[in-house]
Amino acid sequence: MTVDYDAIIIGAGACGLMCAAQAGLLGKKTLTLERNDKPGAKILISGGGRCNYTNFNTSLDNFVSQNPKFLKGIFAQWTVEDTVSFFETFGGVQPQEKTLGQLFPTSNKAKDIVSTFTKVLFDTRQDLWLNTLVLAIEKTIEGSYSVTVDRNGKKETLITSKVVLASGGLPVHKLGASDFALRIARQFEMEVLPTAPALVPLTITGKDAAWYASLSGNSVFARVYNEKISFEENILFTHWGLSGPAILQISSYWKPGEIFTMDLLPKFDLQTILKEERSRGGKRTVGQILNDYFTKKMVDAMGEFLPNNLKIASLSKVDANLVVETIHKFKVKAAGDKGYDKAEVMRGGISTEELHPKTLESKKNPGLYFGGEAVDITGWLGGYNFQWAWAAGFAIAQDI
Repeated sequence: MTVDYDAIIIGAGACGLMCAAQAGLLGKKTLTLERNDKPGAKILISGGGRCNYTNFNTSLDNFVSQNPKFLKGIFAQWTVEDTVSFFETFGGVQPQEKTLGQLFPTSNKAKDIVSTFTKVLFDTRQDLWLNTLVLAIEKTIEGSYSVTVDRNGKKETLITSKVVLASGGLPVHKLGASDFALRIARQFEMEVLPTAPALVPLTITGKDAAWYASLSGNSVFARVYNEKISFEENILFTHWGLSGPAILQISSYWKPGEIFTMDLLPKFDLQTILKEERSRGGKRTVGQILNDYFTKKMVDAMGEFLPNNLKIASLSKVDANLVVETIHKFKVKAAGDKGYDKAEVMRGGISTEELHPKTLESKKNPGLYFGGEAVDITGWLGGYNFQWAWAAGFAIAQDI
């Protein structure tokens, strides 16, 4: 069946919904296909249902990609200010800034973001089919695309001139995540870079596992870094390893077998603290000093590595260096990560070399567009991935 749409959009997530909304505002007509029974499933659970929908600090430096400069042409078209204005204008969403430039709706309700889209789609008469699984996409002899779907158990084939793949990446399976966009890209002979979970908790196994587990529930403000990047935010010890914002951030730059470092006291200089204590007579013990900055549970656990019961006056130079190095340069060798179902996003994906930098259209396959998580653009934690998705949806909508 040939359909009278400017494009068929696959996936009613962040990128797909923005693409449909912007197309509608331009007077175009789209059909969005979504396998779930409601649009914006991943938006609705983001930020614990509060939705950190963009970030004031957005720049190319906040993204992991083989070619982050690819974003220049997209972000030139759609800025953070455009995002704020769009949701204010069409959804009445007022922004509130929290830590590190993160913007949330003042209502703290992700559903206000999704309802903005459903309102625009309704007002501009865009079509949205829910409970619709896309089975295949093929090129027709005439140069159009056939899209075969299973809609509520009934199979049908749609013919259209343009298809937008906004079906996301591999996290989170229970929300219908799949590698569909990656498979279609490979089918049409486009390069797909290796993928992995990103913004994901890390696991610790072996002889160190029990030590981390003993600290489960303890949160510490830390600087987590490797030779490439550094993040200062909270870490969270868990019964299986490490989580918390700083760990999620570093996970996007980490590979199995690599070691990274945690400064557990980044706002203080422990060497100076020990010197000052020594100048006052050094009667306090190492453990008492550490109790000023950490929970008792944390200090007791650190006693496995440090001479907690020694008075500072009795501390040798070697022991003093051990205390400073352990607290400021704590080495972590994670065994793995918690996988796609615990990951916020996927890293890797469709190579940006395959796409036009202003329209996200496939260079090899005119009329085929890719945006959002399936592309090799992965943002930091803090609303950056949403900003990329909104901008991608806008850019594609201008061209379809």
